[in-house]
Amino acid sequence: MSRPVTRPRRSGDSHPAPAPGRRAWLEQIMGMPISIHLRGEDLDRVAAQDAVGAAFEVLREMDSVFSTYRDDSDLMRLRRDEVRISGCNPLVEEALRIGQEATVLTRGAFTTLLPTGEGDLAFDPTGLVKGWAVDRASLPLTELERISFCINAGGDLLIGAHREVPTAGPGAIAWRVGVEDPLDRRRVATTMTLTRGAVATSGTAARGAHLYDPRSGQLVGRPGSVTVTGPTLLWADIWATALFVGSEATSEAFATSATDYLSTAL
Repeated sequence: MSRPVTRPRRSGDSHPAPAPGRRAWLEQIMGMPISIHLRGEDLDRVAAQDAVGAAFEVLREMDSVFSTYRDDSDLMRLRRDEVRISGCNPLVEEALRIGQEATVLTRGAFTTLLPTGEGDLAFDPTGLVKGWAVDRASLPLTELERISFCINAGGDLLIGAHREVPTAGPGAIAWRVGVEDPLDRRRVATTMTLTRGAVATSGTAARGAHLYDPRSGQLVGRPGSVTVTGPTLLWADIWATALFVGSEATSEAFATSATDYLSTAL
């Protein structure tokens, strides 16, 4: 799990300028706390409020489509054969495509066929939906001039900014992100500084043995975690899961196929 350290700072300043303003919003969506943090100028203006509202609306839409806890979600209706995939929100077919691509790229370590608790497997893109939802929700926030943002979805983060906010130098707004020690969750094991990018962590410290290894057909219960950073939270999350449960072949695939991403095992 990762979290923004409480004091983001401007990058590249030996004598930092006064910290930009900061506001945060929190909602419970997709069964987890999701917070949106803004830093910059004029955070109370209507455009900022509207962009945050639009971001949360995207997250609620993704929950209504993919929730495994809502009987009326498109995913659950599909799994009960009440509707064909062509009758679902187009996002369902896109999730199926992304899952198939991820299975190939990770050498079989990632799958969207997961145990149901009833002894069988069913289509369940939970492992990719959160990151994908956050990536989609971030789009309205990127239109806010002079503002940087961080979306925290259950400990996985996406950091971004308006295109005119620099990525380095005195005008950049950098976020310090702490990654917890999976063997002692009270301790921050490592920190990183980002002005753009995603941070996803997979492991057993928070939820126990919940990650499924499709090759063995078993849940993985070993201690530790894998954190992946890169341009999108969708693929950072997919690769974090795959690297945690995967074999050497998956690590080799990551090194050759995910050159814009970095991994850290703890």
